[in-house]
Amino acid sequence: MKYAYAFSLILASCLQSTVTASSADSPISTPEVLPSGGASVDYASKYESVKSSILEKAMGEIETMGQSIIDESTCIPTFGVRSDKLCNQALEEFASTAPDAGDDAIAAATYDRKLEELESALDAPLQVLYLRQLSLLREKALQKYRSAARTSEASDYEAMMAADSQFAMEAEDATRDGSDWSFAGERAYLRSVMNDLASSGKKMTDIQLKHAQQTNTAMQYLQQQQQMIQQLQMQLYGQTSPWNVGVAYRIPDTNFNLNGSYQQGKANLQISCVPDEYAPMLGPNGFTNGVGPGNLGLSVNLSI
Repeated sequence: MKYAYAFSLILASCLQSTVTASSADSPISTPEVLPSGGASVDYASKYESVKSSILEKAMGEIETMGQSIIDESTCIPTFGVRSDKLCNQALEEFASTAPDAGDDAIAAATYDRKLEELESALDAPLQVLYLRQLSLLREKALQKYRSAARTSEASDYEAMMAADSQFAMEAEDATRDGSDWSFAGERAYLRSVMNDLASSGKKMTDIQLKHAQQTNTAMQYLQQQQQMIQQLQMQLYGQTSPWNVGVAYRIPDTNFNLNGSYQQGKANLQISCVPDEYAPMLGPNGFTNGVGPGNLGLSVNLSI
């Protein structure tokens, strides 16, 4: 928006200055210069008229370029060449159309002044479009850097160099030859933003690594505590057996369950009275009828 506003102001000021200069150069209050030969020629008025005509025609093409860059946010790949060509054509047309000053020093000075005014009037709006295109190129380079930093295996430095090189090449193509246009400021800002992004990414990576190290340290501590517990158990109870044995037996036609287990050198016997909920469904002898001698169930777990 700020570029569009500045662009409109410059166009309006260029056209206004043309009208003002034309009025100021009017021969109403200025005595005519009478060159040798007796012909009355108002060089300033004629030069201003030629300049205004050329400027009005060139502004149409500048407005077309402005619609593409400002309104549509689209870069013009050959902006520098087009700008230089537009200015050169306008200056050449002025040189071929404006009357020859001859040996008149005052007319020659007026000719040079109007030529400089014409170039300045064209350069000002073109430079606004140039700065807007640089901001678009900068955002494009930042997108390239972000994409390369996320998806490629290249380092942040390599991604920054690739984005900076792309911006410099495209900005150079957008710069008008022989002008005072420069993209050094935008390039420095681009590098500053990429450095800030790289620093933020490095901080995030350091935080993740630190968290992983803390988790690993906690796991090692728990393993050490488990080993210490096992060593204390060995000191208290001696060498434990790797065998774990469990026995379960239900006395037929009763609600009594016998559970026996042997684990880590300890034996445990448990007697419980639990009704068999599935007895009506499985018959009077239950599901264990015929499984092993004495309807005995055995479960063995071996840990090595």
